[in-house]
Amino acid sequence: MTGNSGLRITLEDGTLVVELNRPEKHNALDEALQSELLQLFTGAVGDREVRGIILTGSGEAFSAGGDLSRFERNWDPTEFRAQSHELTRLISSVERLEKPVVAAINGLATGAGTQLALSCDLRIASENARFLFREGMIGFIPSHGGCVRLVKLVGLARARDILLGGEDLDASEAFRHGLLTRVVSHERLLDEARESLRLIFKRAPHAYGLAKRLLHLSASVDIESGLFAESLAQSLLIGTEDHKEGVRAARERRRPSFTGR
Repeated sequence: MTGNSGLRITLEDGTLVVELNRPEKHNALDEALQSELLQLFTGAVGDREVRGIILTGSGEAFSAGGDLSRFERNWDPTEFRAQSHELTRLISSVERLEKPVVAAINGLATGAGTQLALSCDLRIASENARFLFREGMIGFIPSHGGCVRLVKLVGLARARDILLGGEDLDASEAFRHGLLTRVVSHERLLDEARESLRLIFKRAPHAYGLAKRLLHLSASVDIESGLFAESLAQSLLIGTEDHKEGVRAARERRRPSFTGR
């Protein structure tokens, strides 16, 4: 099905494929599309039919980020910050979703489109993918986590090379810098993303979700706080049916059958 604001959505075997569908605008994120995406990620939290999400783009771009028309208004700074917070909220919602989200980066990614890709659990790129860091060309900086998320992902030295060096990155260079999980042929992109989810689905859903949140937390807290958070998560997981099933399966040397309970 296709959303009114530019999404094409399909659900099959627990995998929700979400395609940004504004190819004529390089899948730029206008306010309507932002709102629809946020609603989708928020709704996926309690939707038991959705086990994982693949996020990709139509046409030649993954996403060109914020629609340029957004920057041509005479903004009041307070109003602009409020609008900017909404885009940050969308991108952060991907990291907070306790379900796997795989970016299938089919082409150009820039601005907030890059942040949307980097917020995903795994980033599988077509050989046609390109990352452009050109905010400085319009008198801006990478925002919505564009600086802080990049440093946490690849380290300060490489983040400097990427943001201050001024070069566009093709898929192989983006992989070398640590932005991508792997690069595959364009024809195999969605198949590879689905295969990644198939492997993830072998894990207990609650364990995966908490591990995802703990990894994100660990980039920002001291060791003692991280250890305490891990202990709390483990104390919750030990009472789940999936944990009991996992132990039984290990003893019986069979594949566990998890239910998310």
